[in-house]
Amino acid sequence: MGALSGVRVLDFTRVLAGPFCTMLLADMGADVIKVEDPVRGDETRQWGPPWLEHHGERFSAYYLSVNRNKRSITLDLKSTAGQQIARQLASKCDVVVENFKPGGMASFGLSYDDLKAINPRLVYASISGFGQTGVYSDRPGYDFVVQAMSGLMSITGDIDGTPHKVGVAISDVIAGLFAHSAILAALFHAERTGEGQQLDIALLDSQIAALVNVVSNALVSGQTPGRYGNAHPSIVPYQPFRAADGELALGVGNDGQFRQLCALIEHPEWAVDPRFASNPARVAHRDELVRLLNAIFAAETTRYWVDKLVAAGIPAGIINSVNEMLADPHVQSRNLLHVIDGIPMIGHPVGFSATPTEIRMPPPAHGQHTDEILREFGLK
Repeated sequence: MGALSGVRVLDFTRVLAGPFCTMLLADMGADVIKVEDPVRGDETRQWGPPWLEHHGERFSAYYLSVNRNKRSITLDLKSTAGQQIARQLASKCDVVVENFKPGGMASFGLSYDDLKAINPRLVYASISGFGQTGVYSDRPGYDFVVQAMSGLMSITGDIDGTPHKVGVAISDVIAGLFAHSAILAALFHAERTGEGQQLDIALLDSQIAALVNVVSNALVSGQTPGRYGNAHPSIVPYQPFRAADGELALGVGNDGQFRQLCALIEHPEWAVDPRFASNPARVAHRDELVRLLNAIFAAETTRYWVDKLVAAGIPAGIINSVNEMLADPHVQSRNLLHVIDGIPMIGHPVGFSATPTEIRMPPPAHGQHTDEILREFGLK
């Protein structure tokens, strides 16, 4: 059984941050009931191509990525009947997760205070773009806008280019992870005390927290962090290098690894050169060292260099496409790739020795389990 077997989650979320969070809970064994609008359902059901035809229904790849192990029920939350059913479901659940704009759930009579009155142990997680309070709390939250406002885009992209967003909706993903861990902590507290609580998770707050050392640099120095392309502001060499047939990623994290690199490329004198002997010196002489290394790496293939570097204990890897990554023998060996009822997907990334995660069900069709859930809760 999963670690969260017996935990019931009422999931009012859609799109990415919330569904990603609740999918992780479901992977750990929680019974996640996905509440969807009777007409349109989760918006991502229409976010294609690509599409997958499954049992006579068309699913978007986007929707499939974050909705496995859930049951779907349709409720009209604007109707009195739908609101009453939602309250009755919440009265028998351990967790509610919602990602409406602040005030949205209250307009349905489903705010934390509304549901706490009938279920004091309830853990109620609210995910929004800018939080339940604050100057921007009433704004809709979209990942791209949050990446821009958080400063993430300002440090992403070529040094002399324009700010870039990360290629995946990373602010949503990070907020989903923070929501997931917060729910687990709140469940532990509820188990010990019988007391539930509301969790306020904002995409902007989560993305700012995820700037970690970059925002710390700004706090400590007072200087505005800049863009370094694929290089690192504080570690050198730590970037891509062009080989004879493509690019490789090299990450030299300490002076010992740099000495190993110097020996490997037959320039041991660089390890004691005052320009390069320490990481601060290498940062100060970044352009000079990168130019020298580029000339050396250009002489052989990416595979040649990566094999040599890895054998010498120096972190390095080929820059893969997503499809190349999926074919990598290590990825294939890590039990990440699954096919469930004909649907390919990436499984849960954490291994549990005693309570392993499990993919029990494919992502549900729109409203697939409505009758089943109503009967189970004695509502039909």
